[in-house]
Parts: sequence; structure tokens; C-alpha cells
Amino acid sequence: MILSGEEIRRLQGEEILIDPFDPQRLNPNSYNLSLHDELLVYEEVVLDSACPNRFARLKIPAEGITLHPGQLYLGRTVERIESPRHVPLIQGRSSLARLGFFVCPGGSLGAVGYRGTWTLEMFVVQPVKIYPAMQACQIYFHQLGGELGDHGGGKYQDSTDIEPSQMYLEFGRDSLNQQLELSFEDLIRS
Repeated sequence: MILSGEEIRRLQGEEILIDPFDPQRLNPNSYNLSLHDELLVYEEVVLDSACPNRFARLKIPAEGITLHPGQLYLGRTVERIESPRHVPLIQGRSSLARLGFFVCPGGSLGAVGYRGTWTLEMFVVQPVKIYPAMQACQIYFHQLGGELGDHGGGKYQDSTDIEPSQMYLEFGRDSLNQQLELSFEDLIRS
């Protein structure tokens, strides 16, 4: 079951924390979140899921910045979210999708108990100008059924910054060493 906007308002500060919270941003079944004033862009030509990738930071000036196709942009929400009992889900806003601006196409489902700001994966299909503090996405909360259990906080828990992919942490050290050995053997053979 998805919580209504009124239920989000009722639970705000108790079972749900959105900080800062503005009641004007409530929708019938979601809350609009705003974009912080920084972006990350990867500097690698080929991104490697088994290793950290280099990135650069871009400041979004008050007069806005134009995003271009063919580039993945990572941003973050201004708001810090905490939901110890509800499943958070982020989705882009349809008004922005109608401009060809897409937010969180792959990282939209959050974990119960997550605390922190949300990193937003963004791309555009044609050049689109964006601004700091613009309402870029919506958060929904689903009621959880069954026992919660203890799953820890995850690798992005308590985030206060844009988080590039940490997929490489899921590769075991043995797996990474094996990849390095294979690369070294390929180098020797060539």
C-alpha cells in the first residue's frame, strides 16, 4: 500500500523524516524533493563496475546549467530522508520527463531504514537546462508487510553527499585479484 500525502504529513517527524519538510510539496501520494547545487560526472571513457571510477564535480549556478545527451549526471537531494518502517521509492517528475529529463531510472527503490540524502541518476535526451533547488523528483512510501529483520544500513547509509557507484565493493577480493592476474597474464602474452 502506498501512503497518501496526508499520511506522509501525519507520520512526518515520527515514522518518516523529510528534512527540510515543506507541506506545499505534498502530492496526493508523494512528496517532491529538490535538487542540490552540485553534480558529479564520470571522467572515465569506459566505466568499470569492479573498480572505483574517477569523477569531477560541477556546481549548478543560480542561472542554471545545461545538461547534454550522452552523459550520465549524478546529483543528490537537498532533503535528508529517514524511513525506519516504510519502503521509500524515488521517481522522476512527469513534468521534467516531458522535457526529456529522466531521474533515477535504475536506482529508485530504497531500503527500509535508509537514512540520508538520495543520489539521483540523471540523463537527458536533448539539451535541458536545470537549476539548483528545483523540484526534480518525488518520493513515495510503501507500507512493509512481514517481519523486518536486520539487514544493516547498506553501503550508502547516512549519505550526505553524491555517491558514485560502489558496485566494486560487491566484488570479493579473491575475484578482484583473479581479474588482475588474468589482466597481467594477457599483458605478458601480448
